[in-house]
Amino acid sequence: MRIIHVASAMCMCSFFWAYNAQEGAAKTDVTPSTAIKTQNTNTVPMIPASFADLAEQLSPSVVNISSTQKMVVPQDFPEMPQFPEDSPFEDLFKDFMERRGGRSPSLPAAALGSGFVIDAQKGYIVTNNHVVRDAEDIHVTFANDVTIDAKLIGMDEKTDIAILQIDADNKDIDLKAVTFGDSDILRVGDWTLAIGNPFGLGGSVTAGIVSARARDIHSGPYDDYIQTDASINRGNSGGPLFNLKGEVIGINTAIYSPTGGSVGIGFSIPSALAEPVIDQIIKYGRTRRGWLGVRVQRVTDEIAEALGLERASGALIASVNDDGPARKSGLEAGDIILEINDQTIKEMRSLPRIIAEYDVETKVEIVYWRDNKKHRANVTIGELEEAEDNGLITPKPSPSEDTGVAVEMMGFTLKTLDNALRSQFNISAHTKGVFISDVTPLSEAAKKGLQKGNVIVEINQQPVTKAKNVVDIINKAKTNGRRSVLLLINDDDNMRFVALRIKHEDD
Repeated sequence: MRIIHVASAMCMCSFFWAYNAQEGAAKTDVTPSTAIKTQNTNTVPMIPASFADLAEQLSPSVVNISSTQKMVVPQDFPEMPQFPEDSPFEDLFKDFMERRGGRSPSLPAAALGSGFVIDAQKGYIVTNNHVVRDAEDIHVTFANDVTIDAKLIGMDEKTDIAILQIDADNKDIDLKAVTFGDSDILRVGDWTLAIGNPFGLGGSVTAGIVSARARDIHSGPYDDYIQTDASINRGNSGGPLFNLKGEVIGINTAIYSPTGGSVGIGFSIPSALAEPVIDQIIKYGRTRRGWLGVRVQRVTDEIAEALGLERASGALIASVNDDGPARKSGLEAGDIILEINDQTIKEMRSLPRIIAEYDVETKVEIVYWRDNKKHRANVTIGELEEAEDNGLITPKPSPSEDTGVAVEMMGFTLKTLDNALRSQFNISAHTKGVFISDVTPLSEAAKKGLQKGNVIVEINQQPVTKAKNVVDIINKAKTNGRRSVLLLINDDDNMRFVALRIKHEDD
């Protein structure tokens, strides 16, 4: 059973942030007991004799965080009646109230987590958003057991990051900040050290290795977690993951566990993803992510072949926002984004994160694939949050439409899109294309999720308005030796590309 635990106001769940850097970190006295030669012939430590020196150096920078949230009492929750002194009914009614509410309604909800100091002069502390979400009071406890109040500077739900600030001039504490490392050079097998507040016990240190990179646990749009086997438990949320140079390479955020305890699978937000978010929150009190104004999908081998691309890579634009930066720069549905400012887009999932890291109003050069060749476009990055506030994020259908006939090769039947079909299937008036009136079970079309009511807008990036257009384009592709065709489908006003295999005689 696959279970991902995250922290909430009512329960402490462990989160894990991993971030590893190989260069430019604080010098430590870790002594290797074994060393190997790397590919560049440099001798590097593999198995430290002890983590004690590193733990002693870093622990003062890691804090325990407790927060309280006001508990909303249900309106129908009964008040305690007035009983005579020492009445047995007083205990009975009190027990009833606790069993009904799970706790006394006057007690606030509490959350425990971890955090770390990133600026000793200004008193900034990083933690997870879920540790302090909806908090009325936030308290920070240091390694010397001194507890002080903190205020929330800003938070980001998409990456589960929050920034706190404390009084840096407080004489009872000696703030020591840690620095971030480069998580992009982190390798599977690298040592990691996690320091945090598991189960509210106080400062604890665990060690392990990087088990995997770029994990997507479906917790948000920018999932790119580092997986580690360093023990992460409830209360570690928001704490740092260090490399052996004492650099923060991740923020502990989640665990995979059927029991709620550590089973050796923890997840951390990489520092490369977290740093821009942290900088924006400190500067603006919120995030200001870059926005391109496109909805993208994965480039499969079939889609790549249909569009004449040598291999499956990049991000295929499924739809373009009419008011977004991409539209203004000439990008269209069906284009494949290959590079942004010379940075290769290896897969669709990396594009939103790369765009989000750019400052608003930054001009970038995008290399994209269209009509069997590369093109370039200059785009001025917009602001995601502003687009969300203005209701621009919901994708709008692109125009294009058609008629009908049985296409046995693909397994669907087409009809002309008329007003009766528009009314019956709630298809908007500006949608143009060919209406799919039937899909043969177990056919190529059925396997790819096409169904009655879909509208074929384009085939191989050519608009279609009649069934004959569809048949002609498919036959031409088959004659030219193509093994597949690419369809742009309008499915309930959601645009998506579907590649269908063309059956040849030799298949």
